Amino acid sequence: MDNQLKEIFGAWLAAIGTVTAAVGSTPFRSLGNSFRKDLNLIGNELQAVGNALEADGQGEENLERLGNELQSVGNVTVISGLVIDFKDTTQQKLIISGNWIQALGGATALGDEFQDTSNINEIYNIIGNLLQVIGNSLQALSGVNELKASYIDNKDSSEKEEDNNSIWSLDVVGSWIQAVGSVISLIGQIQEESEEQSNENEENDSTDSDEKHDNTSQDDRRKYENGIPNKHF
Repeated sequence: MDNQLKEIFGAWLAAIGTVTAAVGSTPFRSLGNSFRKDLNLIGNELQAVGNALEADGQGEENLERLGNELQSVGNVTVISGLVIDFKDTTQQKLIISGNWIQALGGATALGDEFQDTSNINEIYNIIGNLLQVIGNSLQALSGVNELKASYIDNKDSSEKEEDNNSIWSLDVVGSWIQAVGSVISLIGQIQEESEEQSNENEENDSTDSDEKHDNTSQDDRRKYENGIPNKHF
């Protein structure tokens, strides 16, 4: 698999993963808690693989590769908080840390995208990464609020219910903002790779044309030289 294909395929996996995780984070009445948790887990697994493929597709070391690597590490951290049988507070701390790491990865990747803002495809990537940073940050803040709420036992039930609703809202909004950002980044990645492929084809066509022109000139020179009669003195 070449690097361009790795980046596009990785972006597809990451986008599908963020949407899947967003569905899992949304409290739909038709979906049970265990099923939504499974969706959240599968979504983060897809994101981890997708971000790793995008990082590998970069080839050389740069900020975008480092950002994708950090995002993949963040997803793995969230996965560990979802599947490993720790105490509830420990699991929550892992999920919070994973979301912060993902936000850091998106911010790091932004540094590479800002180097060339003249390209419309870079604008897509900038907007996409920025939305993902915002989304991951909101999810992390939601986890922090939930962790704080778990330490407070002297609130009455109505206050607790109101706080839980606001926490859920923050997590859901953050999840969908991240999903939208990931889809926008996917669009930018596809267009960027298509443009790079088009430029490579144009360069190859130009090189072939120059070679054909040189060969034609050499053939014409030979014909001219062969057409001149030998003179003996």
